Amino acid sequence: MKEINIRDIKKSPVELISDGWGLVTAGNENSFNTMTVSWGALGEIWGKDAAFVFIRPQRYTYEFTEKEDIFTLSFYGSEYKDALKLCGSKSGRDIDKAAVCGLTPVFTDGGVTFEQAEYTLVCRKMASQFIDPAGFADNSIENNYANKDYHKMYVGEIIKVYQK
Repeated sequence: MKEINIRDIKKSPVELISDGWGLVTAGNENSFNTMTVSWGALGEIWGKDAAFVFIRPQRYTYEFTEKEDIFTLSFYGSEYKDALKLCGSKSGRDIDKAAVCGLTPVFTDGGVTFEQAEYTLVCRKMASQFIDPAGFADNSIENNYANKDYHKMYVGEIIKVYQK
């Protein structure tokens, strides 16, 4: 992995997150978990390059993201789509997702990513807050929350970016 400037990523944020999906990972060398993300955003807030990720509280990754200051977002080539599907559908409480998917953990900058990642964004938590349905201007958004299990949004300052 070589460090690059976030502005040198040649794919759009929509292509990375929505079309290609990625993994959000939190934890440390002793224990970590990862899950697929296909919702989120990259941009700027409070004068800092930032990533916005959304995690439901019942997800195992939520526990790690709550207790750690660092999380990573990692993005992969299309050959990893099946691995990303598994990471989004199985719980790390039940299986070692990285091992099952053949992903090799890399511990860097206080976070965890995977050797196979095309890009990794190392993020330091700046803020977090549960989504409040009272703020939905589009009532159809509620269709994503049949169980009223609203995501928590994490805003992370992008402190390092790596390219494979």
